[in-house]
Amino acid sequence: MDKLKVGVIGVGHLGKLHTKMFSLLENCQLVGVFDSDLEKSKSVAEEFKTISFSELSELLSQTNAVSIAATTSAHFELAMKAIEFNNHIFIEKPITATIDEAEKLVEFAEKKNLNIQVGHIERFNPGLLAIESYIKEPKFIQSDRLAPFNPRGTDVAVVLDLMIHDIDIILSLVKSKVVDVVANGVEVVSDNIDIANARIEFENGAVANVTASRISQKRMRKMRIFQKDSYLSLDFNTGASEIYNLIPLNSETPENAMVIGEIGIGDKKKRLIFEQPDKVDVNALQYELQLFVNSIIENKKPVVSGYDGLRALRIADLIIQKINQSKRKLL
Repeated sequence: MDKLKVGVIGVGHLGKLHTKMFSLLENCQLVGVFDSDLEKSKSVAEEFKTISFSELSELLSQTNAVSIAATTSAHFELAMKAIEFNNHIFIEKPITATIDEAEKLVEFAEKKNLNIQVGHIERFNPGLLAIESYIKEPKFIQSDRLAPFNPRGTDVAVVLDLMIHDIDIILSLVKSKVVDVVANGVEVVSDNIDIANARIEFENGAVANVTASRISQKRMRKMRIFQKDSYLSLDFNTGASEIYNLIPLNSETPENAMVIGEIGIGDKKKRLIFEQPDKVDVNALQYELQLFVNSIIENKKPVVSGYDGLRALRIADLIIQKINQSKRKLL
């Protein structure tokens, strides 16, 4: 396969960006776009010099893979149809609206030997990429994802709209089974949960405290990771990251690290050093779409697989259930 033939389904704000990125990738051919809003589809197709298809099946018959950037409620139906036409799928998060849909979708794709990659774009954030080699065995993770109000996305709880990004990252970092979830949340300006906090406990003793809000005055997207002898922080907004490590007194200080001081007593005393890794110069969306294309051409498992998307959705759904249960207890 020389070039992968790809199409984009749904060309709203995000789908338009997908179209742009695919038009830039050298090892794929942008066949065209489809949207139920034909005028919007024609406009995007004209801008990126591709074809606007009036029928989805026409696009799917000419592609090897498609990106689905439609509303979450439409994900399942569109993805199943794409798989029927033997298309590999890139699908925006959350993978589907329900766990049952996600399970059926993943099973169907596996049966047809087709890749599903889920668009958890924060996995490719420059800040996380800069520190991923330093992350060994997290013991405690604190994440805060706060955003000003935006009507787009309020058709689902903030857990599925924003928090699911951090849930996916945490599940990828903590190599252990989730054993308990405690959660609280409230509706403020929409009919769905607008602010939520969850404590996720793992079998290996690790704990994650996750907060998400879509009615904040200021935007914040930060994560702090604590593990044996180290503390790491990253800002998803800026891509900046910081690392604090404890190292033996007699060990050599790593290049580009700064000694802050000493911590401990007697023979347990260690040196505290500070590092600020260079920010990785990458366009996260272009990078994840490039990896999707590469996974198909090279016949490899996607970086964020359908199973990863399903697992994140299961935990997000459990958090929503726990929030609703806590409300009923108050009544």
